[in-house]
Amino acid sequence: MQPRSDQHAGLAYGIAAYTMWGLLPLYWHLLDGAAPSEILAHRMLWSLPVAVVLLAVLRRWSWTGPLLRQPRRLGLIVVSTLVISANWFLYIWAVNSGHVLEASLGYFINPLVSIAFGVLVLRERLRPLQWTAVAVGALAVVVMTVAYGRIPWIALALAFSFATYGLVKKGIKLDGIEGFSAETALQLLPALGFLVFLGLRGESAFVSGGVGQALLLSGCGVATAVPLICFGAAAVRLPLTMIGMLQYLAPTFQFVLGLTVFDEAMPPERWAGFALVWLALAVLTWDALRTTRRARTALAEAAARAGETAAAGETAAAGVAQAAGTAPATEAADASAPAPQAAEEPAAPPAPGLTQ
Repeated sequence: MQPRSDQHAGLAYGIAAYTMWGLLPLYWHLLDGAAPSEILAHRMLWSLPVAVVLLAVLRRWSWTGPLLRQPRRLGLIVVSTLVISANWFLYIWAVNSGHVLEASLGYFINPLVSIAFGVLVLRERLRPLQWTAVAVGALAVVVMTVAYGRIPWIALALAFSFATYGLVKKGIKLDGIEGFSAETALQLLPALGFLVFLGLRGESAFVSGGVGQALLLSGCGVATAVPLICFGAAAVRLPLTMIGMLQYLAPTFQFVLGLTVFDEAMPPERWAGFALVWLALAVLTWDALRTTRRARTALAEAAARAGETAAAGETAAAGVAQAAGTAPATEAADASAPAPQAAEEPAAPPAPGLTQ
């Protein structure tokens, strides 16, 4: 069990990570003088130096050799890099094109899509309340489609691309910093080539936008890495259920920004769709909390039964020894029974937007 001070630190890190992810639209909006493709290229380019510094500080280079000798994992990293690059581009474009609310809807939907992928691809079995949550989320998409006369494709594309990214990452099996470093290493040359091409054509906002714009574009790597670092610090200090609840902070901040800062319209049909998604997430979170509570109760009961069995065994052993005319060994009587292994905590809904 984590010390209380450690959990407080983890909570602070988690809130910081999801708050920064939730406020990223403000950062991308400051860069609206540059094309989304150039912003994406700078995000790719400047993320790698940050990743290298992190690896140097942590001295975590041992994973690179084995990875280079495993073509299948390298292929999966290529796929994950392509998927997350598409996700990044669409998110930046959505923010700078006035679709912040629909982008936030995508990250609200993401946990439901990830659960559906678990069933369809990984053949996982869902509990009844999880099925209910997925069904309500699907109903929300139907309501918005009928009301608007079009599918909310931005939200769905963001949700499905990030869920696909999470699915591929399960096969790669690299920690956050290592995976981030491998992906940004693959992104470097295409990003650099594209930025050189823009510069030669005289279309580079980095060159023509002034010092402020250049600094903001080069800061994309820090804006990408710092929330990830905070999330990693939170993940090792907090239970999964708490991480699962914190994950909704990011799209909530995006939703509030869309309403207040970007003044996007929120007609009744959009409220209805969002309300259904929030209902689905409430059901999903309640089911995760209930399942966790049951697992902890079962663990406590198992520990109590093991203690009673051990005590009974020690009493019986003492009786046998006494009957044989020997004194029972006090040390054996006082020895504590081995504690049962801790049960694995049920996974909370997957965290959306870890690399928004």
